[in-house]
Amino acid sequence: MKRHIGWIAGTAAAALVAAGAITYAVAEDGGGGGGPSVPSADGADAGFARDMAVHHQQAVEMSYIVRDRTKNTEVRRLAYDIAQTQANQRGMLLGWLDLWDLPKVSAKPPMSWMGMGDMPERGDGSLMPGMATDAELKKLGTLNGRQAEIFYLQLMTDHHKGGIHMAEGCVAKCTVGVEKSLAQGMVDAQQSELATMKQMLKERGAKPRG
Repeated sequence: MKRHIGWIAGTAAAALVAAGAITYAVAEDGGGGGGPSVPSADGADAGFARDMAVHHQQAVEMSYIVRDRTKNTEVRRLAYDIAQTQANQRGMLLGWLDLWDLPKVSAKPPMSWMGMGDMPERGDGSLMPGMATDAELKKLGTLNGRQAEIFYLQLMTDHHKGGIHMAEGCVAKCTVGVEKSLAQGMVDAQQSELATMKQMLKERGAKPRG
């Protein structure tokens, strides 16, 4: 019970941090008087915010699943860090959309802002590159111990690779300075976590998929 409360408290703290970061970011990037104009609904800034918010939500979900499937301290700590960080960042992204008065859902396919809106439909519940399918999420929820750890690390490795690709797209295409900085921070942090997860898989006699 204490562990469960700890995770909830961490997420709540992340939301508070995100709220402060949103205010700071808007002030710094021209949210009040004389700053840049609000991004367009179909531009890279809004597209990245919408798509990465969805991408991050799944990472948080997977991390909560594995928390209940293993007692390994190392994996639980990694999962907690990922859940807290990505919940925080998701709050910023959704907060920016609110402040820009832009919709959180678009009629256009995911990744359209990157010129990838014509990706074929997979029909497996995965919305964007790197995201786990419905079947994979269900499978993760049935595994325990080392098997759960390995599958989580493999899924999150794929997830990070897809997230890095999207974040690099924002670094190249976004126009709002704080959002570009956030995207670059995602690239740096997730590349570091990829190296960590590769080593953790190796210690478990496994390796990333594909």
